[in-house]
Amino acid sequence: MQYPRGFQLLARKKPLAVSVFALSIGLPLLSAHVTAQDSEPPLEEVTVTGIRGSLAQSLDVKRDATSIVDAISSEDIGKFPDKNVADSLQRIPGVSVDRIWGEGRDIFVRGTDSTLNRTLMNGQNVSSAYWWANDNPSRGFNYSILASELVSSLEVYKSPEARHDEGSIGGMVNVRTRRPMDLDPLTINVSAEGVYSDLPDEWDPQFSGLVSWKNDAETFGVLASFNSQTRTMRRDGLEVFPTNDLYTVTDQNGATYEDVYVPWGGGSAIFNQDRERDTANVTLQFRPTDAWDIALNYVKSDMDMDNSNQNYLFLVGGYKIPNGDTVTDPVFIPTSDGRQALVGGTIENPNSIGVADEPIVRDAFVESEVLDLDAEYAGDGWLLHMQAGKTSAEGGSTKDRNYWFEGDSRETINFGPNTNEFSFPDVDPLDGSAIHLNAANLRDWVRIMEDDETYAQADLDFEVQWGFIESVKVGAKFRDHTIENNRDVGGVDTSNAAIADQVAALNAITLADVSSGPSPVLHSEAATAGSLTQYAFMDIDLAAQKIDSILDAGAMTYSQDQRAYYKINEEITAGYAQADFAAGNLRGNFGVRVVQTDQTSNAYIDGTLGAVSRSYTDTLPSVNVIYDLRDDIILRAAASRAMARPTFQNLSSNIVINATSGTATAGNPELEPIMADQFEFGAEWYFAEASLLAATYFNKDLSTFVFTDTQPEQIDGDTINVTRPYNAPNGADIQGLELQYQQDLGLGFGFLANYTWTDAEVPANEDGTQLELPGNSEDQFNASVYYENDVVSMRVSYNMRSESYGGLTSGSQLATDKYDQWDATADWTLTDNFTVFATAVNFTNEIIYQRTTDGLPVGFYENGPRYSVGLRYRF
Repeated sequence: MQYPRGFQLLARKKPLAVSVFALSIGLPLLSAHVTAQDSEPPLEEVTVTGIRGSLAQSLDVKRDATSIVDAISSEDIGKFPDKNVADSLQRIPGVSVDRIWGEGRDIFVRGTDSTLNRTLMNGQNVSSAYWWANDNPSRGFNYSILASELVSSLEVYKSPEARHDEGSIGGMVNVRTRRPMDLDPLTINVSAEGVYSDLPDEWDPQFSGLVSWKNDAETFGVLASFNSQTRTMRRDGLEVFPTNDLYTVTDQNGATYEDVYVPWGGGSAIFNQDRERDTANVTLQFRPTDAWDIALNYVKSDMDMDNSNQNYLFLVGGYKIPNGDTVTDPVFIPTSDGRQALVGGTIENPNSIGVADEPIVRDAFVESEVLDLDAEYAGDGWLLHMQAGKTSAEGGSTKDRNYWFEGDSRETINFGPNTNEFSFPDVDPLDGSAIHLNAANLRDWVRIMEDDETYAQADLDFEVQWGFIESVKVGAKFRDHTIENNRDVGGVDTSNAAIADQVAALNAITLADVSSGPSPVLHSEAATAGSLTQYAFMDIDLAAQKIDSILDAGAMTYSQDQRAYYKINEEITAGYAQADFAAGNLRGNFGVRVVQTDQTSNAYIDGTLGAVSRSYTDTLPSVNVIYDLRDDIILRAAASRAMARPTFQNLSSNIVINATSGTATAGNPELEPIMADQFEFGAEWYFAEASLLAATYFNKDLSTFVFTDTQPEQIDGDTINVTRPYNAPNGADIQGLELQYQQDLGLGFGFLANYTWTDAEVPANEDGTQLELPGNSEDQFNASVYYENDVVSMRVSYNMRSESYGGLTSGSQLATDKYDQWDATADWTLTDNFTVFATAVNFTNEIIYQRTTDGLPVGFYENGPRYSVGLRYRF
């Protein structure tokens, strides 16, 4: 919702602050109906550019906000080397990102998981979807679909107001797009860039353009922008696949070890992706009279991601141990639940399946669009805001073909917190003829996930003179949100006599028959002495000729996978009342939001489509208090109750039983929403232009959080170990401290840094398991040093996020090791209109390390550095 802060500022009668603030975030100034009593002459427009000017704009947003807010302006976004919005957001205090695919995709705010934070565009939800088979729609936002050039400003609300949409506990991000009335009568921005990705050794073109026009009377304007990015990605990964399955391990002397966690397998992986992303935005803005401001905004983002993942695998728990193979000199580590996990030894029997190569070829896509109508009418001391629209997204894969080559061999494994080593005494990984295709394991997934929402809201803001209360806001909103997941599975029925010849032909194909040579040398930074760094590599074109030609001729048939289907609908109705107050140096707001959620979860259980419905109502009060101690010192305090709903995948009512292992996985439609009672207070000192010293303490008391656990359940008379999400019985306490320092040092130099400390205390579960709060990192740090003059602008940035945590597996919790990254950017102004720029991202080539807290490695991922050079034109 765009109106309340601008309206409130006008009510405070500070014209200069209003002008700077509205210009910095792209808001239209309110009409003369509200400001007619102000007799000052019109202000001349002052344009501030450069890094220093953009930082000053962001501080204006923070300083004038009626809650605890941090912001980044469009100018500042352009000075970072970021290619999507998440990478820009991680420069803000308390915000960190997940870079598992080399660029930001999900954000974490103040120690909370990405699913507990919402992202809105111009105050409304944006539907998003994912392409990867193992991804599921969440309450978070897929930032990879949103180009940074689309953005006017980014605002992170860390303390809610009653007028804000519910659903965020860590923070709510509002992405404001550009509007033609906020720009010059004719504005043209064009940039062309070449991006070099070091790991795949490829250059890719990128292009963006914006044209904005408004008539002389400023009653009509139109803006159109387009961004096209092509990117060649490669990610090297050393992986282990832990499970919750328990086995009996027998050593060479016949000694047995009961209830041992054994990884299903793991491997040496290379992921390649050719990504094309096109994002378009068209905005029409009407001001037919001084009272009306109407904007129609359309955004569409399309991504195509042709990708492949090849993994040369060991199969300890997937094939060898269940086959009864013994382990020579087994090595175990203790796990947090009192058991142990196998991490070393040689798994014997050279005549059982022990080596595999799993190439996966995907034709994937993600599409997202928004159509939004936003209208404001300014009356005499009141403002009516109306907004309605529809957003939809679709993602998945039209092809997700899994090939499977296998062979017999022993396996030798050696795992540690930073070690993933395995070898095959009976097979040379570079010899593709040693392993052959297994037609029974060929698979194709055609998966489509859809996310749709329609929304409508109305807000009324009016001035009052009720003692210290200056204005009152009331409003209502309705959202109808549906998530649906579908998957068709293709396979080869090897028992079908009609295709016996095709099956025989498939099984006769070796990896050598479809290989054009070895893989690149992998894991230059993560590998240790015994890591597998090169193996025979499947050629996608050869596989299409020799394997797909047989499959597509009728050997592979498809059917709906009912176990993967779910459809969840939520109808959300909310209403709020909020009062803004001021008394001397004291100002702020208080209010309450009441929201009802009607939820229906549909899924197949034992072949029958069923539904589980529930409704709940939440009351969410909030108060924000600001005290202007001096003109340059502001004290803030806030208290509120916030809520976040569980993710859609967790709310699914389906259950999938594995007939081989006798275990099952399931969702939980009875999950309760997460409530948080929270408060914070802080101080901000604006000691010079574009300079700030600030500290904020925050505390969040979570009623629960969601974790995954395996427990025995009675299903059709049988006792089955079912893995499903649960509400933690005791919740969690989060407290933290944000520190910010920003200063213009003079002579063109400047510095900014922020540090966030977060302490999360999670009581032990009923079974005694001690968890760390998922998504939390205790320490986050950002720093940038910049220099600029009339010709040159340069910035070097550093970002660090300490260890963070995930779900439970193999008796302990998943953890991602501390990660830090260095980036840099430089601009050289050739003329008033032309600028040459260059960027460097992750130029120290940092590695992402994932493991369990007990020391079992899970994934070591290397994405490599990226560099770019480009030319920007502005008129």
